[in-house]
Amino acid sequence: MRKTLGALLVAAVAAMPLMTETVAAADTNPQPGRGDRLVGANFAGRSEVIAKNGMAATSQPLATQVAVTILQQGGSAADAAIAANAMLGLVEPTGSGVGGDLFALVWDPKTNKLYGLNASGRAPKGQTLEQLRQRLADRDAIPSFGSLSVTVPGAVGGWFDLHKKFGKLPMDKVLAPAIAYAQDGFPLSPFIGQGMARNIKRLLEQKDVEEVENLKKTYLPDGRMPEAGRVFRNPDLARTYSLIAKGGRDAFYKGEVAKTVDAYMKRIGGPLRFEDFADHTSTWVEPVSTNYRGYDVWQIPPNGQGIATLQMLNLLEGYDLKAMGHNSADFVHVMVEAKKLAFADRSRWYADPEFVKVPLQRLISKDYANERRPLIDMAKAGTPDPGKMPESHDTIFLSTADKDGMMVALIQSNYRGMGSGLVPDGLGFMLQDRGEQFALNPQHPNVYAPGKRPFHTIIPGFVTKDGKPWLAYGVMGGAMQPQGHVQVLVNMIDFGMNVQEAGDAARWQHDGSAEPTGAPAEGVGTLFLEQGIAPSVLEELKRRGHNAIYKPGTHYGSYEAIQRDHANGVYRGGTEMRVDGHAAGF
Repeated sequence: MRKTLGALLVAAVAAMPLMTETVAAADTNPQPGRGDRLVGANFAGRSEVIAKNGMAATSQPLATQVAVTILQQGGSAADAAIAANAMLGLVEPTGSGVGGDLFALVWDPKTNKLYGLNASGRAPKGQTLEQLRQRLADRDAIPSFGSLSVTVPGAVGGWFDLHKKFGKLPMDKVLAPAIAYAQDGFPLSPFIGQGMARNIKRLLEQKDVEEVENLKKTYLPDGRMPEAGRVFRNPDLARTYSLIAKGGRDAFYKGEVAKTVDAYMKRIGGPLRFEDFADHTSTWVEPVSTNYRGYDVWQIPPNGQGIATLQMLNLLEGYDLKAMGHNSADFVHVMVEAKKLAFADRSRWYADPEFVKVPLQRLISKDYANERRPLIDMAKAGTPDPGKMPESHDTIFLSTADKDGMMVALIQSNYRGMGSGLVPDGLGFMLQDRGEQFALNPQHPNVYAPGKRPFHTIIPGFVTKDGKPWLAYGVMGGAMQPQGHVQVLVNMIDFGMNVQEAGDAARWQHDGSAEPTGAPAEGVGTLFLEQGIAPSVLEELKRRGHNAIYKPGTHYGSYEAIQRDHANGVYRGGTEMRVDGHAAGF
């Protein structure tokens, strides 16, 4: 009997297809040292996670566990997202924290509607453009670090806006896991431990950072650089979280936290003040979308860069990407050229709509894409200018889903890794340096102004199909984000990859487009490729004029996603195999 069962098992396994035909085309490059998967594409790092009652996908395992625990305690997907974000501010300070900003897209099953939240902060109201330029002397850009790059942190305001509208559990219960871990400590994970060491070393070398003793006290309590496996504690952050849990939003924006930041900024000569915190508000916004091959892809409008994703998809819809073959020379070329066109507009038109009239509907229209598409030359790399309009970089992403059908895509960041380098006295978190993204040219839509929101790189993504939620997803990493959003969507929609394979497939990243700060394009730029893209493709891209190179170790974005499988009544989760996170459900 044992022989018969063994023979049947061998025969069954032999008959099983290891991957679909469409995915096989993307999986032809050798991978030395790698074992063979028994299901799905061989390039996939792991299987997608499937669960019925709830799911979380984050960039750090402990944050995923915290989110799932909140869901199991009866919390909503919004509660779980807040809990995970608070946890990530502790365990992944290289990409997040309450010193930064937040954007979110929430599918509400009660109203069958997608909601957008812009919880980004504003420039100091007491500093004019002229005063800023005087402080910068002969510099032509806002420094990457130090007090002149700091804007009001919007994340905590975003938590309470999400909680008020969609929360179920009290906030003290939502924040309790992160508080406990901050007090008791946790072992640093590999990618984050490495990133903390690099960030701290860089920040300690920056002349623009006015004060570093608080940074050392918080992140180097024993004088040693962080590394994987070392237990890290942050009692100051535990205390800050406790203040927020007990005192609510006002504890941060009108209470002890705001007063501490005010005193700290006055001591080091920075422009941010208590009044900037007290006046801060988030904004509920209407998400904008385009339809790509029957799927409605949703983004938050500027001051973020999400509409670059929609512009790219509109351009690419005019090509048969599947016929080109996944990661072929034609495929990568047309994707990169679409990116350049979208980013030319990004550099010129994206800004805070409270201060300028953004030509939003024209930018994301099919007609505009049809006008711009002929600028793509399939034979050579281009350097496009922005289109004509009528007058008028490190982050965390997480996704959660609950038993009722609520799905959240939340992205949060301090910008440039850990942020400005400035840790206010006794608070346990670093202030963001998002203000670096302002332009200084008075004629530019994104020019610095008191109380204005800077251009933002962080973008959550959402997809609906036939009016139902299909995917809550994100790919964090500065200017890589729209590029990554498009790549994973094309992988799923055009090539039939599952939610995990779509993130694991080899990626490209183009750098060197003009910037919303006013920095010009760098010719054709540089096209970085992962080594899973064939050498013959690299050579052909070079022949077409791309400055294409393999660059192992480049951050090609970090991906998390939860897909809604309506046919089976389950969620399917995938996360970035390149770093530390994972998806889990129950």
